[in-house]
Amino acid sequence: MARPRDNRADGSAPPVRSSAAARHTGDTAAGPARHLGAVRRTPTWLKVTTGVLAVVLVGVIAFGAYWVIRLQGNITKAPLSAGSVKSENSVNDSTDRMQILILGSDTRDGKNAQYGSSADSTGYGHSDVMMLMDISADNKRVNVVSFPRDLLVDIPQCTDPKTNKVYPAQTGVMINSAMSEAGIGCAVDTVNKLTGLQIDHFMMADFNAVKELSNAVGGVEVCVSDAVYDPDSKLRLPKGTSTVQGEQALSFVRTRHAFGDGGDLGRIKAQQGFLSSLTRKIKSDGTLTNPARMLGIADAITKNLTIDDGLASVPTLLTVGNRLKNIDVGKVAFVATPTVPAESDPNRLQLAEPAASQLFAAMRNDVDLTDPTAPPSAAPAPSATPAPSAPAPAYDKTLQPVTVANGSGVAARTQEIIQAIKGAGFTKVGQLTARPVATTAVYYGAGYADVAADVAALLGVAPGQVLPAAGVVGVQVYLGADFANGTPTAAATPQLPADIVNQTAGDTVCQQANPALITR
Repeated sequence: MARPRDNRADGSAPPVRSSAAARHTGDTAAGPARHLGAVRRTPTWLKVTTGVLAVVLVGVIAFGAYWVIRLQGNITKAPLSAGSVKSENSVNDSTDRMQILILGSDTRDGKNAQYGSSADSTGYGHSDVMMLMDISADNKRVNVVSFPRDLLVDIPQCTDPKTNKVYPAQTGVMINSAMSEAGIGCAVDTVNKLTGLQIDHFMMADFNAVKELSNAVGGVEVCVSDAVYDPDSKLRLPKGTSTVQGEQALSFVRTRHAFGDGGDLGRIKAQQGFLSSLTRKIKSDGTLTNPARMLGIADAITKNLTIDDGLASVPTLLTVGNRLKNIDVGKVAFVATPTVPAESDPNRLQLAEPAASQLFAAMRNDVDLTDPTAPPSAAPAPSATPAPSAPAPAYDKTLQPVTVANGSGVAARTQEIIQAIKGAGFTKVGQLTARPVATTAVYYGAGYADVAADVAALLGVAPGQVLPAAGVVGVQVYLGADFANGTPTAAATPQLPADIVNQTAGDTVCQQANPALITR
């Protein structure tokens, strides 16, 4: 653009304004203060400093962008469900209570081919590890509940999201097969059905994840009661404390025979011990506040991780990780689902009642498993008053299946309770063999909540002891020692087995070696 010409009529030159006047003029027409005098040179040190800061700033931005792109590119996604409808709203990943199903896949594809052929892992693979992590809303406690792979459960109807093929519901099959046909979402739906919860997210890792994660943290300390060697997993450890990483860390969490009696429960305790030690190391080393180490761990994890669509972003993963960094390790509780040998197959497991239903009820009610008498972490937000609905139609008592399981220790109570139930109009009443229990409870299957409430009221069982149970058809009255005569004692506090928590992340536990595999 051409500079404007001076339009003086006499053709004389314009007056010269001093640089000081230009800088300090009060004439608003002069515009902002400008240096119109001699140009001052920028000091060399300022040029250098400005240049260095610019380079650092660009480098930080580029570095951050590189890692976000890299980590995001590592992530593999899959649907959260295989057909079930979630009735709860999506959680706020920063502030709400959150449940994440953690799975370990036995797939033999790619980097995992050395652990067997594809024939060893059909379809989507089986879940070698299945743990439900429950983070409280106030970020002050975490419950980690393990499900044995040999546990017999009912799997709901599931739809494969890739092929849209529908797989019918199954009864009495191992829980580790839940994802093999219709994918990870079917495993989520199965645990929802089993526990009565609605899981918010899942994370599934393969064999390689354990190796790379243990390497990224510089190894994990584990302890065994005796020197042990498992030829199947190739785990060999001396008596006492050792640091394991890479292949040895994977062998430790995979071994099925090295600990306890060589069954799945011994392996669960070893896995929980490994995770406890890993948690302590990460917190004590300040890893969660060290960006460089966190990026290394994040890279190791995301390369071997499949997560649900709602969790599949780097910012969301960082949000969840940030919630865990200040939790007291003594409030990270590791629990094994209560089980007993299955009646149909002693080599398999079934839920131990009433302990399993008590555990799941406590979880639904947000109970602190390390201190069941403590109040929930946060009161639920008040909800709008629901619109009145038409009353449900009355059911026919003569068609409702009710069974009585006598764990009171008094054999005569079975017939006394059966006659009381029949006297109220329930005619389909049977009886079951039962193990002794302390507290009476009424359990019910899907669709029988109203029947269970009426049976409980008839017998004087407190509403807090009326519990849904996945393995029950109809209604089951489980008599306890508190109902040896008269009316059962109302439970003042949530009923849980005293030893429900195997350990917390703050406990250092030595795994008991399987006597058959101890070496000298």
